[in-house]
Amino acid sequence: MLRILLLSLAILFPSFIQAQETPLPNPQVVIKTNFGDITLRLFRDKSPVTVENFLQYVDSGHYNGTIFHRVIPQFMIQGGGFLPDMTKKENGDPIVNESKNKVHNLRGTIAMARTNDPDSATNQFFINQRNNLNLDWAPGKPGYTVFGEVTSGLDIVDFIASSPAGRVGGFDNVPTDVITIIEIKRKSLL
Repeated sequence: MLRILLLSLAILFPSFIQAQETPLPNPQVVIKTNFGDITLRLFRDKSPVTVENFLQYVDSGHYNGTIFHRVIPQFMIQGGGFLPDMTKKENGDPIVNESKNKVHNLRGTIAMARTNDPDSATNQFFINQRNNLNLDWAPGKPGYTVFGEVTSGLDIVDFIASSPAGRVGGFDNVPTDVITIIEIKRKSLL
């Protein structure tokens, strides 16, 4: 009965249905790499500032052509801030740390990288390859803000994490084979 009513309203008042459309609370994005795709669901409902910050970088094309510049097996893979020659990309202003959101750094979650300053996250992110509960917020210890999870492509995360790595310039754990983020884009529902 409700479905018939809604269909009738849609026919009689097409603007009624359009007015009811809202963006998904938890959008999805695809990280296209030269080793395969990783699909993420973002937790806008748990980390709204962080998700909006990340999506601004996504929508501007900022991540296209960057690399996963730090890989540590059985820990995480980090990217979003460097080009293949290890030139640091410009970034926007830092955002507030939302690690008190009670979302844990579990295997397959994505979180913001930062310095020792809890409110210093900008463009760099990491994907947890294992459970890293030591990175969660605790009283007196700011954590790393989790803002999404891998829904497809965890095997790609594992493959990237297993890449041989070494020291390049002043950076440790840099993959010897360049792991390019070809692009990150919002996933279409159609």
